[in-house]
Amino acid sequence: MIDFVITWVDMEDPNWKADFTMYSGKIDNATDAMSEARFRDYGLLKYWFRGVEKFAPWVRKIHFVTCGQKPEWLKEDHPKLHLVNHTDYIPNQFLPVFNSSVIEIYLHRIPDLAEQFVYFNDDNFIINQLPKERFFKNGLPNDIAAFTFNSGMGLWYKCLKNNIRIINSRFNKKEILKRDYDKWFHPSYGSKLRYTRLMQPFRKFVTLRTPHNAHPYLKSTFEEVWDYAEPELTKMSENRFRNPEDYTQELFRTWQICRSNFNPYNTYQDTKMFPLIIKPKQAVEAIRNQSYKLVCINDNAHISNYEQVMSEIECAFESILPDKSSFER
Repeated sequence: MIDFVITWVDMEDPNWKADFTMYSGKIDNATDAMSEARFRDYGLLKYWFRGVEKFAPWVRKIHFVTCGQKPEWLKEDHPKLHLVNHTDYIPNQFLPVFNSSVIEIYLHRIPDLAEQFVYFNDDNFIINQLPKERFFKNGLPNDIAAFTFNSGMGLWYKCLKNNIRIINSRFNKKEILKRDYDKWFHPSYGSKLRYTRLMQPFRKFVTLRTPHNAHPYLKSTFEEVWDYAEPELTKMSENRFRNPEDYTQELFRTWQICRSNFNPYNTYQDTKMFPLIIKPKQAVEAIRNQSYKLVCINDNAHISNYEQVMSEIECAFESILPDKSSFER
């Protein structure tokens, strides 16, 4: 029994705009936390639902998480659909919230969420046949345990370093790598093993590789992390917008790996992230050719020919997913 969770926001919604303006003032494309790309909807959501229905019909339930919004075309009474308002699972004192990391750290509190779930951002799409074994095997998530370099420059990378501080306070790197050597040095990782081998002698954990795509989780992992780091996570929840002091969902993913609650799987072999500011043509080609199982279509506020790029992306999706799903009116 596996659920999907997807978060979505419509920045054109008047109520959302009013709340956003009250707490922040205005969109600022010069900052990552306030960038237009962080909030805008580019009209591809229906292809997410079409991809799920065509390529992953085995999903038990889709938890569609918003601040109370929904696209007008979405059938809210669909038996597999659960509309989740932030007020349903995030403590009221932290609402309204515009910080995706805060929205994510409370996912385990979503009512009726299965123990095994896959978390999607709304730019993660299924474009090819996707068996449930891609995400879970023998009850455990499939994932890659591999270190990567983190310069600490930029908001996101600072947050990843915050995660690792908690991981190092709880886990002994030498013991973990010795216990799970076959998982950390699995041959399927290929070239992704290089930095892990380089960092093996060092005493502390460093940032893990995080494929920019959908991630499988155990709900109990979130509960364990909260039991251990409740003061830190509660304090972070006060940040309505992204902040250098945040923790991210990668904290839960890294914890899950350190607890040995995963199967080694090189997720890079069938997923790909396409930053549209530099790889729009490659994204279109990958979608049309169904080159991967999952793709991330990564928006950026500085795409100069945005309308044209998004039109081409939409045409590519239409070429492989032309039929309405049962989630559409």
